[in-house]
Amino acid sequence: MRERIHLVIIDPQNDFCDLPAACLPSDQTKPALPVAGAHADMLRVAALIDAAGAGLSDISITLDSHQHIDIGHPTFWRQADGSAVAPFTPITLADVSAGRYMPRLPNALPRVLAYLERLEAAGRYTHMVWPVHCEIGAWGHNVHPAVRAAYNRWEEATLNSVNKVIKGANPWTEHYSAIQAEVPDPADPDTETNAGFIALLRAADRVLIAGEAGSHCVKATTEHLADAFGPNETGKLILLTDCISPVAGFETQYAQFLADMRACGLQTAKSSDLLIDLFKGLS
Repeated sequence: MRERIHLVIIDPQNDFCDLPAACLPSDQTKPALPVAGAHADMLRVAALIDAAGAGLSDISITLDSHQHIDIGHPTFWRQADGSAVAPFTPITLADVSAGRYMPRLPNALPRVLAYLERLEAAGRYTHMVWPVHCEIGAWGHNVHPAVRAAYNRWEEATLNSVNKVIKGANPWTEHYSAIQAEVPDPADPDTETNAGFIALLRAADRVLIAGEAGSHCVKATTEHLADAFGPNETGKLILLTDCISPVAGFETQYAQFLADMRACGLQTAKSSDLLIDLFKGLS
C-alpha cells in the first residue's frame, strides 16, 4: 500500500517572501516582513508539488491571519512619551511595568500585563513588535503565486482540496504555531490546541514540513507537533531544509531548533533528495 504523505506548508504568504519586483502589484512597494530566501524556498515547494503529484496524499497550508491592530503590531503600542513604537522592538513585562511601552488603549493594560507574564513564564519567546503583516484581506495575506498555482494543479489532478489552517486572528496573543497560540485565550477556542489538525497529521505515514519562517512559525508549529506526536512518532516528521529560511537576526535560533529536532528524532531532508527517495516510480 502506498504511503500517506502529507505536505504541510507553513505561512507561504506574500508578506513573508522576498519577492522580486516583477512579482509585486503596481501598488505594492515590498512585502511587509520578507524573509531572505523565502521566494526561492516557495519555488522549490511548488516544484515539489508538481513533481510529486499524486504521491502527496494531502496538502495543508497554514495562513497567518492578523487584524490591523494586533498586540504584535506597532498599531497596538506607544512609547512613554506617546510616540510610535518601531517594528522589531522587543517588549518585556518589565518594560510595560515601568511604563516604557504602553498599549494605546489605556484599559488594555491589565490584560497586557497578564499576557506578558504568561508569555515569559512559558520561556519560548520574548514579545516582539513586527511590522503590520498578513492583514486579513490584504495582498500580503495571499499565498505565494507559484505555490498556489502548484497546489491548484494538484487539486485539479487529484480532486482533493488543500486543507487551510487559519491562525492569528485573535489580536491579544501571538500565534506563531498552527497548533496553538503562545498564550491561549480561554474565551477563544481558535487559540487553544488544534486537536483536529494534529489528528489529521498523525494519520499520515510521513509529514513533510516546509514554509516560513524557520526561526518562528515553522519552529513553533514543529515543536508543538513533536510534543503531540511523542517519541514513538516524531520520526514521521520531516523538515525540508531547502524550503525553510529564518528571519534575519534569528539564524542562531533556527540552527538550534534544527539541532533540537534532530535530537528528538525528527528527520531533515532536501526536497530534491526526498523526491528521489519517496516518489521514485510514480508517474
